[in-house]
Amino acid sequence: MRHYYDAVIVGSGLAGLTCAIYLKKAGLDIVVMTKEPELNETNTFYAQGGIIASTDDDSAELLRSDLLRAGAGYNNLEAVDFFVRYGPPLVFDFLIDEVGIQFSRSVEGQIDYTEEAAHSKRRIVHYEDHTGDKIEDSLIDYALKCGVKFLADHTTVDLITNNHHSRDTQEVYREREVMGVYALNNREGVIETFFSRNVILATGGTGSLYFHSTNPVSATGDGVSMAHRSGADIINAEFIQFHPTSLYHRDIKRFLISESLRGEGARLVDHQGIYFMKEYSELGDLAPRDIVSRAVFDRISKSGKEYMLLDIANHYKGSSPLGERFSKIYHTCKKGGIDITKEPIPITPAAHYFCGGIKTDTRGKTSLKNLFAVGEVSCTGLHGANRLASASLLEGLLWGKSAAEEIISNGREIKRERFDNIPDWSRPTNAEAFDPLLIDQDMKAIQLTMWNYAGIIRTEKGLRRAQADLDYYAHRIMRFYKSAEINKEIIELRNAVVSSQLIVAAAIRNSKPVGCHYIRK
Repeated sequence: MRHYYDAVIVGSGLAGLTCAIYLKKAGLDIVVMTKEPELNETNTFYAQGGIIASTDDDSAELLRSDLLRAGAGYNNLEAVDFFVRYGPPLVFDFLIDEVGIQFSRSVEGQIDYTEEAAHSKRRIVHYEDHTGDKIEDSLIDYALKCGVKFLADHTTVDLITNNHHSRDTQEVYREREVMGVYALNNREGVIETFFSRNVILATGGTGSLYFHSTNPVSATGDGVSMAHRSGADIINAEFIQFHPTSLYHRDIKRFLISESLRGEGARLVDHQGIYFMKEYSELGDLAPRDIVSRAVFDRISKSGKEYMLLDIANHYKGSSPLGERFSKIYHTCKKGGIDITKEPIPITPAAHYFCGGIKTDTRGKTSLKNLFAVGEVSCTGLHGANRLASASLLEGLLWGKSAAEEIISNGREIKRERFDNIPDWSRPTNAEAFDPLLIDQDMKAIQLTMWNYAGIIRTEKGLRRAQADLDYYAHRIMRFYKSAEINKEIIELRNAVVSSQLIVAAAIRNSKPVGCHYIRK
């Protein structure tokens, strides 16, 4: 089946939805595609802390300074200046005034700004600790009201490019450009062709490449892998930010304990109740995430324990009751037998945010014609070597809007006969089904390799071992991918091993420890 659109957006998180809303309101024929059955199964949905917004006692210069300090000076200055100028007001202009999101307020009725690590001001707005799901669900509702078309349960297989896919031999000599995507209808098992003069990748991050992660299982590096295979530039892939405090629990996996707890007074302690962060940084619990993650990891290693503890019960300084301010964390922990108002929370570091990605400019444009990337899958250079807390949601919001404006103003037409020269997907005649256990085992092997050798603390020897192991996995995975009866899990596995190889290769190239890329000499 062949479809034609002005824009195809792959991913239904904050960045993709923002882009879709602006494009639809401008009259473009668009579709938002997601591989999950539920539209809100995104990284955005699981974000707890908040989003940077304008406040009277803040300034662009101060926010700029905080971003550069957190990013170890590795940031793209053009992206930083663009962000601090246009980002914070957009929370009010779009999310609050247009979409109608009501963020948490004080008893006096004022916006309740909170603080997180490495911020010099309370500039983060939130909805209790449900910020991500509040934003995500509100944007989906608003997008539907605007008439945005969604296709759930559709897994993008590959980008369509003129050089690689066209039957017209003259396309080989032209500039490479993206002309759509091939996507698997998960329910029907059919790969469909979606032609478009603009493709926007908003596929999220790479957390699920690691054994411990705060990301949903869907974060398998899909967009990075697809863009790389098509020839797009991938940069800063070595910078994987680990969150220092994910819940350590036998039955509750991938649950984030928001940094905003530490912003409201929580302290990291060991099993003897000893506060230890001052040994690692003068900023203590509010040091940048890479420092805190390494400190917790180091403490776990030296103690022989499997986790450390976060004590909010004895140090909470918020004005509203603890169980209300952090209701999501409170109720989730309570289900696991932990009362955060009375006892410390078991925590461990986990892969959280991909600071690298597909290289883009301030308009979301990649190195490939007609291809845009927004949100975590992109690398604007804003975060440098380490992301400032609560900057990612605003980055997705701002670049989602910016990419839409670029497409509206400067979008190119593609002649129909050029689409006609692109064939539909063809599958091998001898395609066979593979045991899901084999796919699951290969994914776990990748995750353990990345966690052990390309994780919080790296060594050159460990990275070389990871590279060799991943090359072996990739050879096997690519071989059975070509002969497999294609499904979502096999597509994700291929993307996972390619993205893992990119991360490890980048880490080997960059021998200098900086930010969240820490190599022990």
